[in-house]
Amino acid sequence: MTDTRASPLSPLKAAIIQVTPFEQNCTLVWDEATKVGAVIDPGGDLDRIEKAIADTGMTVEKILLTHGHIDHAGGAAELRDKLGVKIEGPHQADSILLDNLEKQGEAYGIDGVRNVTPDRWLDDGDTVTLAGHTFEIFHCPGHSPGSVVFFDRDQRFALVGDVLFRGSIGRTDFPYGDHDALISAIKTKLFPLGDDVAFICGHGPPGRFGPERETNPFLV
Repeated sequence: MTDTRASPLSPLKAAIIQVTPFEQNCTLVWDEATKVGAVIDPGGDLDRIEKAIADTGMTVEKILLTHGHIDHAGGAAELRDKLGVKIEGPHQADSILLDNLEKQGEAYGIDGVRNVTPDRWLDDGDTVTLAGHTFEIFHCPGHSPGSVVFFDRDQRFALVGDVLFRGSIGRTDFPYGDHDALISAIKTKLFPLGDDVAFICGHGPPGRFGPERETNPFLV
């Protein structure tokens, strides 16, 4: 008798490339079996990102943006043109940031930055597919108005951008920041997903929600 049940998806793999003077974690995520994946937050240093893509042997299906700050989105327009793929995310509330990336570049002395408009804005409750895997979208404003978190429920894995760090949270003293909104989003949207959820953030080392819920000084 033939078993017609769907085979479970192969695990996702991830690699982090630190880019820009801000040491931002540009992340590659791909399906181990198909080698199809995405680039998350290509803030700049595209030569390093392209080398990492080649080293993994992955095929880039799309670019995902967690939010619109220059260190996360500054290289997205150029990489989209080079790879011929689409950009998904962040929430449209970050359009004011993405429309002014070139000005951000001038202010920080970073060359080669281009304004960018995603091919798809994301909102709370949306989903993004990647190599057959499904990521749920959580709109988590505070660090920026349009920050989003990508959550793979099956793999117990989240891409949180600058919403949450290991032992810290995203800065809220930037224009359009909102400390109370950020704390609320983390506590009401992310932590209920489970203490076992592993996350990759926009700066610094990965972590899990449980230790952050218990020991993060901004959230205890």
